[in-house]
Amino acid sequence: MNILKFLESFANEDVLNAKGSRRDSFGQFKKIGSDMALAAVPFGLASMALAPQKGAAATMGLAETPISALQLALTLEYLEEEFYQTAVDTIGLIPLVGRERLVFEKIAQHESAHVDFLIAGLGADSIAKPTFDFTAGGLFNPFGNYQQFLALAQAFEDTGVRAYKGQAANLMSTPALLTAALQIHSVEARHASEVRRIRLQKGWIVGNDRGGLPEQAQAVYNGEDNTIQAGFNTSTVNGIPAGAGSESFDEPLTGAEATAIASLFIV
Repeated sequence: MNILKFLESFANEDVLNAKGSRRDSFGQFKKIGSDMALAAVPFGLASMALAPQKGAAATMGLAETPISALQLALTLEYLEEEFYQTAVDTIGLIPLVGRERLVFEKIAQHESAHVDFLIAGLGADSIAKPTFDFTAGGLFNPFGNYQQFLALAQAFEDTGVRAYKGQAANLMSTPALLTAALQIHSVEARHASEVRRIRLQKGWIVGNDRGGLPEQAQAVYNGEDNTIQAGFNTSTVNGIPAGAGSESFDEPLTGAEATAIASLFIV
């Protein structure tokens, strides 16, 4: 289904512009306090699939307010929470020997904490959990094939980190919400690096290389070969190899770009 049309059908301008509703949600985040904010941060984010399902669910591609930006974040966390918990619960998928199972069990816990944190903060503006199809209509078999699970986990994590970054501007007017989002974002970046290392990839994105992922994942990495940062050509720095300049910076994904990627996994 066309996710943009789906979101438009549920977008409610009155909800998005309701000052009282926004104040209530901002207040909820302040009430949560720094202790819970830190507790919810341990590790976790990402994705190549997301999109909200309810009135104020103006997220993927429509995220232009602090509330809708956090609703997008919640959708991402819903996606990752279900993805990792399903994997952990699938007998025989993740090897029992070694540290990998412990890593994914911990990531699943982090994602669950992020979901609870965002729901508590959004309060009445929280959105319903979408229905996910992690096979993308039969393209993948992540819970029957461990290597496909790892590949999809990398795509989700890399997408999530870029998508969170893309919403920073929508949160700048509300420092408390920006701080909360950044706390989660940094943990998600750690997830992305850990998953990449498990796949024997570099811990960071190399150009627009999708690291052996299927062609459908190319949109996750488009633009990551950018060498111009704030008008400065990073490829001209003396003493660094070709490509190192672009590797030194992550590029944001807009809501529309994240939506195009996510649409594969929303029923």
